[in-house]
Amino acid sequence: MFEDNSLVTKTKKKTTIKKNLVIVESPAKAKTIEKYLGRNYKVLASVGHIRDLKKSTMSIDFDNNYEPQYINIRGKGPLINDLKKEAKKAKKVFLASDPDREGEAISWHLAHILDLEKDAKNRVVFNEITKDAVKNAFKEPRQINMDLVDAQQARRVLDRIVGYSISPILWKKVKKGLSAGRVQSVALKLIIDREHEINAFQPEEYWTIDATFKKGNKQFQANFYGLHGKKMKLSTNEEVKEVLSHLKGDDFTVEQVDKKERKRNAPLPYTTSSMQQDAANKINFRTRKTMMVAQQLYEGINIGSGVQGLITYMRTDSTRISPVAANEAAGFITEKFGANYSKHGSKVKNASGAQDAHEAIRPSSVYNTPEAIAKYLDKDQLKLYTLIWNRFVASQMTAAVFDTMSVKLEQNGVQFSANGSQVKFDGYLAIYNDSDKNKMLPDMAKGDLVKRVNTKPEQHFTQPPARYSEATLIKTLEENGVGRPSTYAPTIETIQKRYYVKLAAKRFEPTELGEIVNSLIVEFFPDIVNVTFTADMEKKLDDVEIGKAEWQKVIDAFYQPFEKEVQKAEDEMEKIQIKDEPAGFDCEVCGSPMVIKLGRYGKFYACSNFPDCRHTQAIVKEIGVTCPTCHKGQIIERKTKRNRLFYGCNRYPDCEFTSWDKPVGRECPKSGHYLIEKKVRGGGKQVVCSDEKCDYQEEKIK
Repeated sequence: MFEDNSLVTKTKKKTTIKKNLVIVESPAKAKTIEKYLGRNYKVLASVGHIRDLKKSTMSIDFDNNYEPQYINIRGKGPLINDLKKEAKKAKKVFLASDPDREGEAISWHLAHILDLEKDAKNRVVFNEITKDAVKNAFKEPRQINMDLVDAQQARRVLDRIVGYSISPILWKKVKKGLSAGRVQSVALKLIIDREHEINAFQPEEYWTIDATFKKGNKQFQANFYGLHGKKMKLSTNEEVKEVLSHLKGDDFTVEQVDKKERKRNAPLPYTTSSMQQDAANKINFRTRKTMMVAQQLYEGINIGSGVQGLITYMRTDSTRISPVAANEAAGFITEKFGANYSKHGSKVKNASGAQDAHEAIRPSSVYNTPEAIAKYLDKDQLKLYTLIWNRFVASQMTAAVFDTMSVKLEQNGVQFSANGSQVKFDGYLAIYNDSDKNKMLPDMAKGDLVKRVNTKPEQHFTQPPARYSEATLIKTLEENGVGRPSTYAPTIETIQKRYYVKLAAKRFEPTELGEIVNSLIVEFFPDIVNVTFTADMEKKLDDVEIGKAEWQKVIDAFYQPFEKEVQKAEDEMEKIQIKDEPAGFDCEVCGSPMVIKLGRYGKFYACSNFPDCRHTQAIVKEIGVTCPTCHKGQIIERKTKRNRLFYGCNRYPDCEFTSWDKPVGRECPKSGHYLIEKKVRGGGKQVVCSDEKCDYQEEKIK
């Protein structure tokens, strides 16, 4: 009998293939990694920590060996439930948070909440988010490193003890909303100590004598060296006149000629600190912005061929480079510049104290040149990536070689010296030119005569040390061993948020509140602001990380004397009353006298009849210039939401005049437009016309 197959229904048993679950910190990173791993993996994000200490209490059990009392972070309940659900049905769970102490602790908390086996090899670490790096990392999962976890716990407990012990005392004795911390208190003291140095500075007079000489048709500059072979410092105009009185005519003899070859080595690749400093100095990025943009480059950008992490992990104090990266860089440099430009094979010594947990900050592939991927990056991403790429490639190139020449010129015992150099082999300067322009001297030999063209004596005064910028503060903290890569940005942000310091012309100035808080901490908690003590504590935390110290013992050694200091501060610290200052005018709402109050964001005008009258006004600073638009109002200093200074009319909104540059109160003699004070390269200011089409400008102001 013929069987009609079309009527036969075949049922297939549906099987569900279990997937591996991977948990990372960031949703952006999760998408990138899932593409790399393929369909057998599901990648989810924990969005940072899922457990932490309570905010409302100290959350440390002092009677039980400083045991931290963790709770699930409020608001993360649904996320935790989702992670638990996915973990139950997963074939295996991998924990792939960031490759540092913080990331290790996040993985440990996840393992606890998801009830994973303690000794399971489920921790995956990669230093860059590229397909090869991620896939290779999953071939060698390891156990959670409890030394790293304990180092993070020690830091968290230590900072909690300091912050939650001192801050409440400051609230009671000064005002609410204040805080203290190990690193932030040291940073604040550095800024205030520098301010005291500046205030105590006594300028000293000194003089220089610069001269122009001529050899053949070529002129060159030289500086006064000394008399009769001895180097001499000029302190007064009388000493200058005495030196010049020795000169008889304009002919000088070349007394000494030294020619040498000098090498300048390439800079090391970036650490977090050096990247933050260069980003501040070269592309005008604030520390927080640098780290935010670096995070974007690390987590991945779609560069046409797919999403890829463009740089290695950006929280590091190591200058080490992997052999794979060094080989790739050597190939690129040889192709582009030639084999003599590559220093392949030379070893880089890490700075002492560097954790060396991972590599320096570098591009994940040197072949992703800034030019090649510029169209995929926004303006800020391109600026920072270019900085990182150039620095890394330069670090793998040979030294620049200079021919240098120094000469001494003499007449009747008066000596001038001159130096010159010329690049003989550019080496790393071919891509990273941080060198001064060539300054060659004419060829000279001992006994030659040169002609003096002119002499320029000039009076100077010694300058006080400069206030700290973000870059120089980070450099000082790093040099003193205070803090670690991840702490610099939040530290700087905190001391500004608390209004302990303010930025003026991109330099930190302490506020009255900052001075008060610092003086109290210096008096009652001297160890907290002691640079050596804080740096030593960082070393002890590093010892915990490498298994050389138990974290509870480190905490106990700190806490025993600290507890006595806290008790003494509570008993002996006097309450400081920050008095309101009279403003000198009455409230426009109720007629009561106005006062100047100190608030969270600085000083402001407020009605003395508070809380019955809540009228407030911002304190504005007039610059003594009439508005060039309405000719009625006064120009005042104002600030944007991002704290950038600009100038506007006090009759706003009736008059909408604004300017980034300071008006000087005069009109341009050429165009009739108002004149402004503009910053110029190399420091200083210059008065120019506000009309960009007009070329009028006055002499540079120092």
